[in-house]
Amino acid sequence: MEARLNELEQMAKNEIQEANSSDQLEKVRVKYLGKKGELTEVLRGMGSLSSEERPLVGKVANIVRENIENYLLEAKNSIKSKELEAKLSTEAIDVTMPGRKTNLGKKHPLIQGMDELKNIFISMGFQVAQGPEVETVYYNFDALNAPANHPSRDMSDTFYINEETILRTQTSPVQARVMEKRKPPIRIISPGRCFRNDTPDATHSPMFHQLEGLVVDKGITLADLKGTLEVFTKYFFGSQTKIKFRPHNFPFTEPSAEIDASCFKCSGSGCSFCKGSGWIELLGAGMVHPNVLRNCGIDPEVYSGFAFGMGIDRLVMLKYGVDDIRLFFENDMRFLNQF
Repeated sequence: MEARLNELEQMAKNEIQEANSSDQLEKVRVKYLGKKGELTEVLRGMGSLSSEERPLVGKVANIVRENIENYLLEAKNSIKSKELEAKLSTEAIDVTMPGRKTNLGKKHPLIQGMDELKNIFISMGFQVAQGPEVETVYYNFDALNAPANHPSRDMSDTFYINEETILRTQTSPVQARVMEKRKPPIRIISPGRCFRNDTPDATHSPMFHQLEGLVVDKGITLADLKGTLEVFTKYFFGSQTKIKFRPHNFPFTEPSAEIDASCFKCSGSGCSFCKGSGWIELLGAGMVHPNVLRNCGIDPEVYSGFAFGMGIDRLVMLKYGVDDIRLFFENDMRFLNQF
């Protein structure tokens, strides 16, 4: 049996030396050292040996197994080294070739505009406040002094989820939520997405972006509102920009006004952009209605405030001369790459 073991070792050694790949080497290992391998079959016959022969043969068998394992390990390392060299020679990298261009993304023009607006108002001491886009009828209308028969409450204007839940039509509900939780002084802006049941066209979209501002404190007047909006327009449209107030009506402010800015294309002299008027409609604003303050737990006899709201999409369209709001949502890279 010892002779058979030595013969198996020599046979295994020869086959290992002839193996040219990892797969061939694995087959040799299984042939000799596997559960049904040659060496295993020989060792099963040790039961027929005498008690004196058995330890001697077992010792030889262990030596043979160890030798075969060493042959396999040496061959495995050699084959791996050769395979790596072959792979490297076929996959050589030419470091002189030009690299591949990486196309990096960037902010959408509406997000760029929103960030610019936020930075302007943050520089004036405003804090950014956020609120839910799925809103209650109370915060979207009732808390803001909108009467039950107000046209904006109609299903033709507002997306209703159920009788008490809607997609917010403005970011004004954030103002009501903040006033409920905080005591004055309050100075916040609330940028975000809004939703109205509009048919998409060049100037309307069922989803759009809005930024609203709110200041509540003792002694706040219309002059504070005017000064704030003047600073904003000069930063956003240019230092030569002027503004004017036109009387208007909003349920949550009293008095209310529409704010116009002098045309930044013609500096107010009149052009096709401003339709010859020299002025461009920008946003709505006014002094916070006493009922709104009262609904939010703030005494209108002690505190006053102003609020304003602007469409971010509209402002970005004006600033960059975009004539169709739908361009912002069509994902046409030819358009988006211009910003």
